Amino acid sequence: MRMWKAAAIACLAGALLGTGATAANALPDAAETAGVAEATETTETTEIDKTAEVTEAAEVAKTAGPSATTGLSATAIDRYVRGYLERTRLPGALVAVTKDGQVVHAAGYGRTATGEAITADTPMPLASLSKSFTALAVLRLADQGRIGLDDPVRKHLPEFTMADPRAGRITVRELLQQTSGMSDRTFPELTLPAPDTLKDAVAMLRDAPLAAEPGTRMIYHNPNYAVAARLAEVVAGVPFADHLAAAVFRPLGMTSTTTVDVTTDLPHAGEGHVRAYGQVVRRSHPKWFVNGSYGVVSTARDMARWLIAQNGAGGAFPEETLRTAQRASGVGGSHYGMGWETGKTAGGAPALRHTGWLLTHNSAQTLLPESGYGIAVVTNTGMISGDDAVILTDGLIDLLEGRTDAGAVPFTTTADPWLGGLTLLSLGAGLAGVCRARRWARRRSGQAAWRPAVRLVPWALPIVFFLGLADLVGFLMRRVGTLDQISYVWPALYVWAGAGALASAAVIVSRLVHLVLARRPAAPTGGRSSAEGAFPMPEPARRRPEPAPESAGEGELRAVADLVGDRRQRRVGLAK
Repeated sequence: MRMWKAAAIACLAGALLGTGATAANALPDAAETAGVAEATETTETTEIDKTAEVTEAAEVAKTAGPSATTGLSATAIDRYVRGYLERTRLPGALVAVTKDGQVVHAAGYGRTATGEAITADTPMPLASLSKSFTALAVLRLADQGRIGLDDPVRKHLPEFTMADPRAGRITVRELLQQTSGMSDRTFPELTLPAPDTLKDAVAMLRDAPLAAEPGTRMIYHNPNYAVAARLAEVVAGVPFADHLAAAVFRPLGMTSTTTVDVTTDLPHAGEGHVRAYGQVVRRSHPKWFVNGSYGVVSTARDMARWLIAQNGAGGAFPEETLRTAQRASGVGGSHYGMGWETGKTAGGAPALRHTGWLLTHNSAQTLLPESGYGIAVVTNTGMISGDDAVILTDGLIDLLEGRTDAGAVPFTTTADPWLGGLTLLSLGAGLAGVCRARRWARRRSGQAAWRPAVRLVPWALPIVFFLGLADLVGFLMRRVGTLDQISYVWPALYVWAGAGALASAAVIVSRLVHLVLARRPAAPTGGRSSAEGAFPMPEPARRRPEPAPESAGEGELRAVADLVGDRRQRRVGLAK
């Protein structure tokens, strides 16, 4: 990833949090950590043999003062790295610093996610630094006349097809310069099931269209380098790992470096850490296909050899081949070359850099052509939430250029506490909304249905934000990922968005339930059932009450009274 992506993420954080966190520290390929473990160090100082092959590593030497040929000493580098681990709780890192043909410092610090001490010989994933290795492996074929950089890819790789006729015009150069027109927007590789081989990875592109005309725009897209690696594999006639070893690793004496197909083949299956709320959390890595684009695994010693060769020392590769890879394409103003990107340091010196990230590791390699320095850093913390590799690199450049240590830390160190507070506020607002749902519903029970619905719309916004979080971050970074991947990229942001969505859903449901209950007619008085209240039944016609049954004595008295009454009526009649 590049700096503008980091700036976009930092701006998002500022907009969401109002923290004032700036984009300065929000460099993209950074990550998290899991506690400071014991640092292990091996410092090397050596002259690399100026033969066709750069071989043995330099002798180990503890250097107390400045190196005779550099402005940085091993002691100063070691002090800075140890201080960074202490203040940021970075779990582990490898660091290599070179100048011209010498190794100034190559060491490991801290521990892996599984608890092993990291030394100068501990293999760690380089992530997207792998692209510069793949580019050189392809350029070596061009040096041998086996391919042309401006040849159509299909000339050497007929199996490469896409759902776009323009794909037939994509050249080898355009793959390496990422100007092929392929894009995450048209082929979201990180959201798809991971293939297992380069051949399968290329086959997955057959249904994908292009996002731009080939050769007109630089669009960072990992499958460019998967296709390039497959092309090298087919042209060389051997597996890509074997070609990379023969063309790049062995000539440099990089005996501990290799490339893998998928993250499950990485050391400890890619397990590392993420940062959250000032803590580091150990996490496994999901299965991704990485060969060609971000599958190289290396050590501090081997990376020192690589940096020396890239700065032109040792004579292992033609200088023009190296410059071809490092030269920016200029397409659409692009600063990207072939696995390298041009830029400047904070002090204005020309620099070549490439950063890399996995969800649990991040890396950075930097060349300073004017001074002859090379710096490579790999940390076992994930992207965005950490930024450790880039911060460490920039800190070392500050020392080299005479600036004092600014004490930089990953920007999430400041942002996460604010997000934690917002998370608690979101949950509190949700709880209050649920508790007041009955009163809210009673006040609106007589309103038209659309009016309460409008009042619920603001509560739906956090749900929409959470569900669209992956798309929002992808838009800012011009990459396409999944919501689950955001839980690695920035755990505190994921938790805040998720808590807000959960609280809003609870409020909406509780208010709707109480609103339905409030709109039901009240039960009538007199014990009538609710069904009778809703649908009154006609009362039956009133009947005269039946006389109460009489006892035997009462019957005899009534008979005597009737008899006396009858006689009295007869007398009256005779008298008339």
